[in-house]
Amino acid sequence: MRVLQIHLPVAREPAHIRAALAPLQAIEPQLLLVFFAAERLADGAFTALLAEVFPGALRIGCSTAGEIVGEEVCEGSIVVTAVHFDATTVREVTTELACMADSGAAGERLAAQLPGEGLRAVLVFAQGVAINGSALVAGMSRQLPPGVAVSGGLAGDGGAFSRTWVLSSQGVAEHRVVAVGLYGQALRVGHGSFGGWEPFGPARKVTRCENNVLYELDGEPALDIYKRYLGEYARDLPASGLLFPFSMADKDRSSVGLIRTILGVDEASGSLILAGEIDPDGYLKLMHANPNALVDGAQRAAEMARAMVPGEALAILVSCVGRKLVLGGRVDEEVEAVADVFGRNCTLTGFYSYGEISPFNAAPGAVGPDSCRLHNQTMTITLLTEV
Repeated sequence: MRVLQIHLPVAREPAHIRAALAPLQAIEPQLLLVFFAAERLADGAFTALLAEVFPGALRIGCSTAGEIVGEEVCEGSIVVTAVHFDATTVREVTTELACMADSGAAGERLAAQLPGEGLRAVLVFAQGVAINGSALVAGMSRQLPPGVAVSGGLAGDGGAFSRTWVLSSQGVAEHRVVAVGLYGQALRVGHGSFGGWEPFGPARKVTRCENNVLYELDGEPALDIYKRYLGEYARDLPASGLLFPFSMADKDRSSVGLIRTILGVDEASGSLILAGEIDPDGYLKLMHANPNALVDGAQRAAEMARAMVPGEALAILVSCVGRKLVLGGRVDEEVEAVADVFGRNCTLTGFYSYGEISPFNAAPGAVGPDSCRLHNQTMTITLLTEV
């Protein structure tokens, strides 16, 4: 497997972009991963150029809340990572997302297009605003054979939560979901995911919810309780919700290791719109974080993935925009922590997202459709290599 990468930090004329892309042609890539600021690809000119320069390659990716290239976190840029597989084949599938309620069915439609024989892993990217990410993953899991790892993430638009974009070989679209199936026994896949957030306050019982909309906690409107905890931060909702996600807990009030971010609020119904579904019989506990804990969490995610895949590899990092807000000027540190674990023989790419998709448990033998989840506020890592 060979990997080459370019970074386009500022807008350029087509001739300059063509020249920058030219070195990637040398490895004859079958797959291009493209992560970009929303404003950079909205007009379609860049994607048309990609199609012209790489007509034989699959071209997938999404808009971001920050691009990851090497050990840096960038904004307003484009990162293109070209991958040539020696013994792995790739197949792209897409579907249109009609509305949030269509998320589960969209996942089923997407996965049903991927032949099961020889399928080792799936990379998926979806729009990040009007979607139920956990339902999307569940729908895919219902259609995929056992042992297939699903990873990827939901697109961002810099933190505006307004319009996000997905890139497929058909071009850029606002309501598309794209996936690439990776086939072949030579492929090795590693995964790691970790948060670093700390719970505070009591665990509160979910007393009314519907899919990813939380109406009541302990019999009170969820928004009222949430505002009391946030205090002065409540005036900045929903944006400030990224700083105070929920930890999901089971009936025994023990954490299940999944975090849910607040995407929106409904003042009329007193409800919170979460990035993924919650357990209607479970509990939720508020969380907060400090930069050191988040950096340590990124390092632990890297150690999980590295334990599964040693040696040279491509590392796809999908981290949450909420982590980026907490880290602020230290945001590069969590990517640097990952790079320190992997060393110089790994190429790092990825983005800051509105939802991360990764196996829930990265232990060997536990990676499969049932273990794949939508994460929030988490650093997730996918390592790919061939043997």
